Amino acid sequence: MDWFKLSLQLNKFPIKRAQSTLEKIQSIPEEHYAEFQRKRRNSIIDYHIQHNTFYREFFKWEGFDNWEHVPIMKKSDLQQPLKDRLSSTYNTKTAYIGKTSGSSGHPFIFAKNRFAHALSWAGFQDRYNWYDIDLNKSLQARFYGIPLDFYGNVQERLKDRISLRRRFNIFDLSEKKMEIFLERFKKSDFNYLNGYTSAIVLFARFLKDKSIILKEHCPSLKICIVTSERLFEKDKQLIEQALGVPVINEYGASEVGLIAFEDSENHWIVNSEDLYIEILDEKDKILPYGVEGRVVITSLYNKAHPMIRYDIGDIGCLSTKSTLKKPILEKLIGRTNDIARLPDGKVVPGLTFYYVTKTIIEDNGNIKEFVIIQTKINEFKIEYVSLNELSSDQKSKILEAVGTYVGKDLRIVFERKDILKRSGSGKLKQFTSQLS
Repeated sequence: MDWFKLSLQLNKFPIKRAQSTLEKIQSIPEEHYAEFQRKRRNSIIDYHIQHNTFYREFFKWEGFDNWEHVPIMKKSDLQQPLKDRLSSTYNTKTAYIGKTSGSSGHPFIFAKNRFAHALSWAGFQDRYNWYDIDLNKSLQARFYGIPLDFYGNVQERLKDRISLRRRFNIFDLSEKKMEIFLERFKKSDFNYLNGYTSAIVLFARFLKDKSIILKEHCPSLKICIVTSERLFEKDKQLIEQALGVPVINEYGASEVGLIAFEDSENHWIVNSEDLYIEILDEKDKILPYGVEGRVVITSLYNKAHPMIRYDIGDIGCLSTKSTLKKPILEKLIGRTNDIARLPDGKVVPGLTFYYVTKTIIEDNGNIKEFVIIQTKINEFKIEYVSLNELSSDQKSKILEAVGTYVGKDLRIVFERKDILKRSGSGKLKQFTSQLS
């Protein structure tokens, strides 16, 4: 039984049509690929000009004659109620609705039409097949967080069961917990790991300290896929040595799907099938291959919500070996998170705060930006920019979420600011530890 495909079909995501479309796109010769991309870009703009009031007003539409005249969308442009950004042809029941993690400090709610979402999953499945991983049959050890409220927890575990994923809860990465992780690998036929880079690095360090190679205890293991955070070369070497399998670098974002995936020759192959990737300078000019700049993405099939020339907040560089059909991401800067260390010895990845942002996000655009800073072993500061001061009730909800997802008896300081401090590249780091 193809459980993964069945689960998408039951949720009305047309995965068969998406896979067929992906195959047709991949069969387009290189010499015809520029025309394919041009038609898709023009088509998605025309659709949103006709059916999306938000985008029509954002574009200040007076006709279209040059792709470089299409305005750049920033995350702050999307921080308004979703109902005001949806295309008239879709609603919250007919589209897939998701939330960004806020890892860049700019959380928002987005929508994708069901075909676009299915096409994203077809792309993931295609890349995983490069390494003989079948989402319908291969068992995944999933190093992610999980909602701890009853409904969210049950829903996520049900999805895990159907999708052949077994969750390793990364809210606690103490040595005691990782001993339990190791025992699970010894007793299960996992085919691959998938999860946050920082969590897998910590597990790899634990294994190295114990002089353990994971594949010797779990022979079915084939690869490790890291995502959501930057992977440094020394960490990659550590993971490969401790796990005994290749480490594959995945670059994606919930609002656009798969952006790039590492092949067997260590090339980060950019998704050119349902996305169009550009590298721009600070004046929004398109940069040539080999030059570092802002990563800007167009979702070519998302009709429910415009993601057109969307500045994702990362800095990157395309290789001079790139072609239109096969762009290669040579460098990606950012997406690295610190580790939070708590008084009880618990070690928590910075992305744990993703689950706190779910409490903070409100679909009214109040909170524009936020960062979380660990100032002491038991103290965290939340700096935020918002239209209005956080109410006592909102602060209480955040404190409750921190207690649930991070730890008890922690002091949380709230500080509202007019602007937040950025790095030299202009990127906002959501979590920073000031502990030495």
